[in-house]
Amino acid sequence: MYQKVKLSKRKIKEDKFTAFMLKSKSWFIENWQFTVIGVVAAILLATAGTYYTASQASRQQEAATRLSRAVMDYRNENNQVAIMSLSQIVEEYGGDYSARQATFLLGKVNLKIRNYPEAIRYFEMYLSTYRDDKLIRASALAGIAGCYEDQANFAEAANKYAEASEEYPEGPMNGDCQLSALRNYLEAGDAENARLFYESLNADFKGTELANTATRLFMEKNPG
Repeated sequence: MYQKVKLSKRKIKEDKFTAFMLKSKSWFIENWQFTVIGVVAAILLATAGTYYTASQASRQQEAATRLSRAVMDYRNENNQVAIMSLSQIVEEYGGDYSARQATFLLGKVNLKIRNYPEAIRYFEMYLSTYRDDKLIRASALAGIAGCYEDQANFAEAANKYAEASEEYPEGPMNGDCQLSALRNYLEAGDAENARLFYESLNADFKGTELANTATRLFMEKNPG
């Protein structure tokens, strides 16, 4: 016969919190990282068409054409072929608009296939080379954060999400970056920084789902 084990209230609460955090983390990893960064990539690809049409220089046209082919390979799940093509564009057309796009997309493709060192390398390359587009810079920082989070390096992930929020505070990614920073600071056991983002989200996004989620996360970890 089996002996019944009575769980304490504290154990039940801990189990509920663990389940909630895992579920929350899974949703953000599988949806937010790729969705938001994908949106930025889509913006880049949309502008590529305009750039190609307006371009008169044969070198620029060639770069844009090769970028379009690489993107098609990526969309068809030919990730390694896409990586090879994008890498060649970066090497051969440095400084060109297509090389800028290819650098960011290399980070995105490598994040998708979970080649984290390469993803981080290309996102950092974008950040060190291109400084004028806050939205894409914020997305690159969030991409780096996603790499760290996937590897359970929550402290580094939280810091990078915080940087992404600071990079473009008035941008569309700010709330999601703050929430991701909060989640990772909680995972890292950094209650002080977690509280800062909890308070910021409730001040800036009061009454929204972002603020409600922030409250659930924070209260589960800090019920007192």
